[in-house]
Amino acid sequence: MKKVINISMLAILLLSMAGCAGCSRTKNKDASTGDSSVAKEVSPREDVLVGVLNVAVDETAYPILKEQEEVFLAAYPNARLNFIMKPELLAIREMLSNEAGVAVLARELNETEKDYFSKRSINPRVFPVWTDAIVVVNNTKLVDTTVTIEYLVNAMKGESVDRKKIVFDNLNSSTFRHLKDMGKLKKVASNYVEAQGDSKKVLEAVANDPDKIGVLGYNVYLDLISSFPDKNNIRILSVQNTMGEQADNKFYKPTQSTIAAEQYPLRRTFYVQNYQPNLGLGIGFSAFLTGDRGQRIVLKSGLVPATMPGRDIIIRDDISL
Repeated sequence: MKKVINISMLAILLLSMAGCAGCSRTKNKDASTGDSSVAKEVSPREDVLVGVLNVAVDETAYPILKEQEEVFLAAYPNARLNFIMKPELLAIREMLSNEAGVAVLARELNETEKDYFSKRSINPRVFPVWTDAIVVVNNTKLVDTTVTIEYLVNAMKGESVDRKKIVFDNLNSSTFRHLKDMGKLKKVASNYVEAQGDSKKVLEAVANDPDKIGVLGYNVYLDLISSFPDKNNIRILSVQNTMGEQADNKFYKPTQSTIAAEQYPLRRTFYVQNYQPNLGLGIGFSAFLTGDRGQRIVLKSGLVPATMPGRDIIIRDDISL
Protein backbone atom coordinates (compact mmCIF):
# COMPACT_ATOMS: atom_id res chain seq x y z
CA MET A 1 0.00 0.00 0.00
CA LYS A 2 2.88 2.32 0.74
CA LYS A 3 4.14 1.99 -2.82
CA VAL A 4 0.76 2.93 -4.22
CA ILE A 5 0.71 6.12 -2.16
CA ASN A 6 4.23 7.02 -3.26
CA ILE A 7 3.50 6.63 -6.95
CA SER A 8 0.34 8.73 -6.64
CA MET A 9 2.24 11.48 -4.87
CA LEU A 10 4.89 11.43 -7.58
CA ALA A 11 2.27 11.90 -10.28
CA ILE A 12 0.75 14.84 -8.38
CA LEU A 13 4.12 16.51 -7.91
CA LEU A 14 4.87 16.21 -11.61
CA LEU A 15 1.39 17.28 -12.71
CA SER A 16 2.47 20.86 -13.26
CA MET A 17 5.31 19.65 -15.46
CA ALA A 18 2.84 17.66 -17.54
CA GLY A 19 0.61 20.68 -17.79
CA CYS A 20 3.45 22.76 -19.15
CA ALA A 21 4.21 20.05 -21.68
CA GLY A 22 0.57 20.07 -22.71
CA CYS A 23 0.81 23.79 -23.32
CA SER A 24 3.19 23.05 -26.19
CA ARG A 25 0.20 21.83 -28.19
CA THR A 26 -0.32 25.34 -29.53
CA LYS A 27 -0.34 26.91 -32.93
CA ASN A 28 2.88 28.84 -33.67
CA LYS A 29 3.25 31.69 -36.12
CA ASP A 30 5.11 30.91 -39.29
CA ALA A 31 8.65 32.21 -38.78
CA SER A 32 9.03 33.67 -42.26
CA THR A 33 5.67 35.43 -42.71
CA GLY A 34 4.54 36.12 -39.15
CA ASP A 35 1.06 35.07 -40.30
CA SER A 36 -0.75 33.20 -37.50
CA SER A 37 -3.01 31.49 -40.04
CA VAL A 38 -0.07 29.42 -41.18
CA ALA A 39 0.48 27.14 -38.22
CA LYS A 40 1.98 23.85 -37.19
CA GLU A 41 1.08 21.66 -34.25
CA VAL A 42 4.05 21.04 -32.01
CA SER A 43 4.21 17.49 -30.67
CA PRO A 44 4.16 17.45 -26.89
CA ARG A 45 7.15 16.04 -25.09
CA GLU A 46 6.44 12.85 -23.18
CA ASP A 47 5.85 13.20 -19.46
CA VAL A 48 3.96 11.44 -16.69
CA LEU A 49 0.60 12.65 -18.03
CA VAL A 50 1.53 13.50 -21.62
CA GLY A 51 2.41 11.34 -24.59
CA VAL A 52 1.58 7.95 -26.08
CA LEU A 53 1.71 4.72 -24.09
CA ASN A 54 1.50 1.17 -25.43
CA VAL A 55 -0.03 -1.14 -22.82
CA ALA A 56 -0.01 -4.92 -23.13
CA VAL A 57 -3.32 -6.10 -21.69
CA ASP A 58 -4.56 -9.51 -20.64
CA GLU A 59 -7.66 -9.61 -22.84
CA THR A 60 -9.85 -10.88 -19.99
CA ALA A 61 -9.27 -7.54 -18.24
CA TYR A 62 -10.18 -5.36 -21.20
CA PRO A 63 -13.77 -4.48 -20.11
CA ILE A 64 -12.65 -2.74 -16.91
CA LEU A 65 -9.58 -1.18 -18.54
CA LYS A 66 -11.83 0.35 -21.20
CA GLU A 67 -13.72 2.15 -18.41
CA GLN A 68 -10.44 3.25 -16.85
CA GLU A 69 -9.24 4.56 -20.19
CA GLU A 70 -12.32 6.74 -20.75
CA VAL A 71 -11.99 8.48 -17.40
CA PHE A 72 -8.21 8.82 -17.64
CA LEU A 73 -8.25 10.41 -21.10
CA ALA A 74 -11.08 12.75 -20.12
CA ALA A 75 -8.93 14.03 -17.26
CA TYR A 76 -5.67 14.13 -19.23
CA PRO A 77 -6.42 14.93 -22.91
CA ASN A 78 -2.73 15.15 -23.83
CA ALA A 79 -2.31 11.44 -23.10
CA ARG A 80 -3.01 8.57 -25.44
CA LEU A 81 -3.27 4.86 -24.59
CA ASN A 82 -2.82 2.06 -27.08
CA PHE A 83 -4.10 -1.19 -25.57
CA ILE A 84 -2.56 -4.31 -27.09
CA MET A 85 -5.09 -6.99 -26.13
CA LYS A 86 -3.68 -10.49 -26.13
CA PRO A 87 -3.89 -13.74 -24.16
CA GLU A 88 -1.52 -13.55 -21.20
CA LEU A 89 1.49 -15.32 -22.73
CA LEU A 90 1.28 -13.28 -25.93
CA ALA A 91 0.84 -10.04 -23.98
CA ILE A 92 4.08 -10.77 -22.12
CA ARG A 93 5.82 -11.35 -25.44
CA GLU A 94 4.73 -7.85 -26.51
CA MET A 95 6.69 -6.50 -23.55
CA LEU A 96 9.73 -8.65 -24.21
CA SER A 97 9.78 -7.48 -27.83
CA ASN A 98 9.63 -3.82 -26.69
CA GLU A 99 6.22 -3.26 -28.27
CA ALA A 100 4.79 -2.22 -24.89
CA GLY A 101 6.43 -0.60 -21.87
CA VAL A 102 3.56 -1.26 -19.46
CA ALA A 103 1.37 -4.32 -18.93
CA VAL A 104 -1.75 -5.19 -16.96
CA LEU A 105 -1.57 -8.90 -16.18
CA ALA A 106 -2.86 -11.52 -13.74
CA ARG A 107 0.66 -12.42 -12.65
CA GLU A 108 4.03 -10.77 -12.22
CA LEU A 109 6.81 -11.66 -14.62
CA ASN A 110 8.83 -14.74 -13.73
CA GLU A 111 12.57 -14.62 -13.07
CA THR A 112 13.53 -15.43 -16.66
CA GLU A 113 11.28 -12.68 -18.00
CA LYS A 114 12.50 -10.18 -15.42
CA ASP A 115 16.10 -10.98 -16.28
CA TYR A 116 15.56 -9.58 -19.77
CA PHE A 117 14.86 -6.16 -18.28
CA SER A 118 17.51 -6.48 -15.57
CA LYS A 119 20.17 -6.83 -18.23
CA ARG A 120 19.02 -3.47 -19.58
CA SER A 121 19.16 -1.93 -16.07
CA ILE A 122 15.38 -1.38 -16.03
CA ASN A 123 13.86 -1.50 -12.56
CA PRO A 124 10.13 -2.29 -12.74
CA ARG A 125 7.37 -0.53 -10.83
CA VAL A 126 4.74 -3.18 -10.07
CA PHE A 127 1.50 -2.54 -8.16
CA PRO A 128 -1.62 -4.64 -7.50
CA VAL A 129 -4.73 -3.02 -8.95
CA TRP A 130 -7.66 -5.37 -8.34
CA THR A 131 -8.66 -8.93 -7.54
CA ASP A 132 -10.67 -10.76 -10.19
CA ALA A 133 -11.86 -14.36 -10.30
CA ILE A 134 -12.18 -17.27 -12.69
CA VAL A 135 -15.73 -18.40 -13.40
CA VAL A 136 -16.81 -21.99 -14.08
CA VAL A 137 -20.06 -22.40 -16.04
CA ASN A 138 -22.15 -25.31 -17.31
CA ASN A 139 -25.37 -25.87 -19.21
CA THR A 140 -28.62 -25.47 -17.24
CA LYS A 141 -29.85 -28.82 -18.61
CA LEU A 142 -27.46 -30.46 -16.16
CA VAL A 143 -28.38 -30.98 -12.51
CA ASP A 144 -24.88 -30.11 -11.31
CA THR A 145 -24.65 -26.74 -9.54
CA THR A 146 -21.26 -27.22 -7.85
CA VAL A 147 -17.73 -28.20 -8.83
CA THR A 148 -14.46 -28.89 -7.08
CA ILE A 149 -10.97 -27.84 -8.08
CA GLU A 150 -9.98 -31.50 -7.93
CA TYR A 151 -12.61 -32.31 -10.56
CA LEU A 152 -11.37 -29.53 -12.87
CA VAL A 153 -7.77 -30.72 -12.57
CA ASN A 154 -8.75 -34.34 -13.21
CA ALA A 155 -10.84 -33.29 -16.19
CA MET A 156 -7.87 -31.44 -17.66
CA LYS A 157 -5.87 -34.64 -17.26
CA GLY A 158 -8.65 -36.62 -18.95
CA GLU A 159 -9.41 -38.53 -15.77
CA SER A 160 -12.84 -37.21 -14.77
CA VAL A 161 -15.62 -39.77 -14.28
CA ASP A 162 -18.12 -38.06 -16.60
CA ARG A 163 -15.48 -37.34 -19.28
CA LYS A 164 -16.77 -33.83 -19.96
CA LYS A 165 -14.65 -31.38 -21.93
CA ILE A 166 -13.19 -28.30 -20.24
CA VAL A 167 -13.47 -25.27 -22.51
CA PHE A 168 -11.11 -22.28 -22.28
CA ASP A 169 -10.86 -19.06 -24.24
CA ASN A 170 -7.26 -19.71 -25.28
CA LEU A 171 -4.47 -22.06 -24.24
CA ASN A 172 -2.18 -19.02 -23.90
CA SER A 173 -4.64 -17.30 -21.55
CA SER A 174 -4.35 -16.49 -17.87
CA THR A 175 -7.40 -18.65 -17.05
CA PHE A 176 -5.80 -21.74 -18.54
CA ARG A 177 -2.43 -21.00 -16.94
CA HIS A 178 -4.05 -20.41 -13.53
CA LEU A 179 -5.81 -23.80 -13.41
CA LYS A 180 -2.80 -25.56 -14.86
CA ASP A 181 -0.61 -24.06 -12.12
CA MET A 182 -3.12 -24.95 -9.40
CA GLY A 183 -3.11 -28.58 -10.52
CA LYS A 184 0.67 -28.54 -11.05
CA LEU A 185 0.09 -29.92 -14.53
CA LYS A 186 2.93 -30.09 -17.03
CA LYS A 187 0.57 -31.13 -19.81
CA VAL A 188 -3.15 -31.64 -20.34
CA ALA A 189 -5.26 -34.18 -22.21
CA SER A 190 -5.90 -32.63 -25.62
CA ASN A 191 -9.05 -34.75 -26.09
CA TYR A 192 -10.66 -33.19 -23.03
CA VAL A 193 -9.36 -29.61 -23.12
CA GLU A 194 -10.70 -27.29 -25.78
CA ALA A 195 -9.81 -23.71 -26.78
CA GLN A 196 -12.57 -21.66 -28.39
CA GLY A 197 -10.65 -18.49 -29.27
CA ASP A 198 -12.37 -15.98 -26.99
CA SER A 199 -14.64 -15.79 -23.94
CA LYS A 200 -17.87 -15.25 -25.87
CA LYS A 201 -17.28 -18.47 -27.79
CA VAL A 202 -16.77 -20.27 -24.48
CA LEU A 203 -20.28 -19.24 -23.42
CA GLU A 204 -21.68 -20.25 -26.81
CA ALA A 205 -20.04 -23.69 -26.62
CA VAL A 206 -21.45 -24.37 -23.15
CA ALA A 207 -24.91 -23.04 -24.03
CA ASN A 208 -25.08 -25.40 -27.02
CA ASP A 209 -23.50 -28.50 -25.49
CA PRO A 210 -24.28 -29.92 -22.00
CA ASP A 211 -21.13 -32.06 -22.20
CA LYS A 212 -18.88 -28.99 -21.94
CA ILE A 213 -17.81 -26.97 -18.89
CA GLY A 214 -16.58 -23.45 -19.53
CA VAL A 215 -13.83 -21.52 -17.77
CA LEU A 216 -13.46 -17.74 -18.23
CA GLY A 217 -12.58 -14.54 -16.40
CA TYR A 218 -15.16 -13.00 -14.04
CA ASN A 219 -14.74 -9.47 -15.41
CA VAL A 220 -15.30 -10.52 -19.00
CA TYR A 221 -18.19 -12.77 -17.92
CA LEU A 222 -19.95 -9.81 -16.29
CA ASP A 223 -19.40 -7.81 -19.47
CA LEU A 224 -20.80 -10.49 -21.78
CA ILE A 225 -23.64 -12.17 -19.91
CA SER A 226 -26.12 -9.26 -19.85
CA SER A 227 -26.36 -9.22 -23.65
CA PHE A 228 -25.68 -12.92 -24.28
CA PRO A 229 -28.70 -14.29 -26.21
CA ASP A 230 -28.61 -17.74 -24.58
CA LYS A 231 -27.88 -16.64 -21.03
CA ASN A 232 -30.77 -18.75 -19.73
CA ASN A 233 -28.80 -21.81 -20.82
CA ILE A 234 -25.76 -20.78 -18.74
CA ARG A 235 -25.23 -21.42 -15.02
CA ILE A 236 -22.34 -20.32 -12.80
CA LEU A 237 -21.12 -23.21 -10.67
CA SER A 238 -20.26 -22.84 -7.00
CA VAL A 239 -16.66 -23.90 -6.30
CA GLN A 240 -15.55 -25.67 -3.13
CA ASN A 241 -13.20 -23.62 -0.99
CA THR A 242 -10.38 -26.01 -0.10
CA MET A 243 -7.38 -23.69 -0.43
CA GLY A 244 -5.67 -21.05 1.67
CA GLU A 245 -6.22 -19.80 5.21
CA GLN A 246 -9.94 -19.28 4.62
CA ALA A 247 -10.58 -22.85 3.44
CA ASP A 248 -13.79 -24.21 4.97
CA ASN A 249 -14.83 -26.84 2.38
CA LYS A 250 -18.00 -24.87 1.61
CA PHE A 251 -19.13 -23.99 -1.92
CA TYR A 252 -19.16 -20.39 -3.10
CA LYS A 253 -20.11 -18.51 -6.24
CA PRO A 254 -17.90 -15.62 -7.35
CA THR A 255 -19.23 -12.29 -6.07
CA GLN A 256 -17.55 -9.13 -4.93
CA SER A 257 -18.07 -10.12 -1.30
CA THR A 258 -16.86 -13.76 -1.60
CA ILE A 259 -13.78 -12.61 -3.53
CA ALA A 260 -12.99 -9.93 -0.93
CA ALA A 261 -13.48 -12.39 1.94
CA GLU A 262 -11.20 -14.92 0.18
CA GLN A 263 -14.00 -17.48 0.26
CA TYR A 264 -14.18 -18.05 -3.48
CA PRO A 265 -11.05 -20.09 -4.25
CA LEU A 266 -10.45 -19.19 -7.91
CA ARG A 267 -9.24 -15.64 -7.25
CA ARG A 268 -6.41 -13.87 -9.03
CA THR A 269 -4.76 -10.49 -8.58
CA PHE A 270 -4.11 -8.17 -11.50
CA TYR A 271 -1.00 -5.98 -11.53
CA VAL A 272 -0.01 -2.89 -13.45
CA GLN A 273 3.63 -3.45 -14.36
CA ASN A 274 5.66 -0.48 -15.56
CA TYR A 275 8.87 -1.45 -17.36
CA GLN A 276 9.43 1.92 -18.99
CA PRO A 277 13.07 2.98 -18.63
CA ASN A 278 12.10 6.61 -17.97
CA LEU A 279 9.56 8.68 -16.05
CA GLY A 280 7.02 8.58 -18.85
CA LEU A 281 3.27 8.17 -19.15
CA GLY A 282 3.49 4.75 -17.49
CA ILE A 283 3.97 6.52 -14.15
CA GLY A 284 0.84 8.63 -14.59
CA PHE A 285 -1.34 5.76 -15.78
CA SER A 286 -0.15 3.48 -12.96
CA ALA A 287 -0.87 6.24 -10.44
CA PHE A 288 -4.37 6.66 -11.86
CA LEU A 289 -5.17 2.94 -11.69
CA THR A 290 -3.97 2.63 -8.10
CA GLY A 291 -5.36 6.00 -7.00
CA ASP A 292 -8.78 6.91 -5.70
CA ARG A 293 -10.54 7.37 -9.05
CA GLY A 294 -9.16 4.20 -10.56
CA GLN A 295 -10.03 2.15 -7.49
CA ARG A 296 -13.58 3.54 -7.47
CA ILE A 297 -14.03 2.31 -11.03
CA VAL A 298 -12.88 -1.15 -9.89
CA LEU A 299 -15.33 -1.11 -6.98
CA LYS A 300 -18.22 -0.06 -9.21
CA SER A 301 -17.42 -2.79 -11.75
CA GLY A 302 -18.00 -5.58 -9.22
CA LEU A 303 -14.35 -6.50 -8.71
CA VAL A 304 -12.31 -5.98 -5.54
CA PRO A 305 -9.98 -2.95 -5.50
CA ALA A 306 -6.44 -3.33 -4.19
CA THR A 307 -7.07 -0.38 -1.84
CA MET A 308 -10.54 0.57 -0.73
CA PRO A 309 -11.32 4.14 -1.93
CA GLY A 310 -12.08 6.62 0.85
CA ARG A 311 -15.40 8.25 1.58
CA ASP A 312 -15.87 11.89 2.51
CA ILE A 313 -18.56 12.54 5.10
CA ILE A 314 -19.75 16.13 5.51
CA ILE A 315 -21.19 17.02 8.92
CA ARG A 316 -23.19 20.22 9.18
CA ASP A 317 -24.08 22.02 12.38
CA ASP A 318 -26.89 24.14 10.95
CA ILE A 319 -29.41 21.47 10.00
CA SER A 320 -32.87 22.91 9.48
CA LEU A 321 -35.69 20.52 10.23
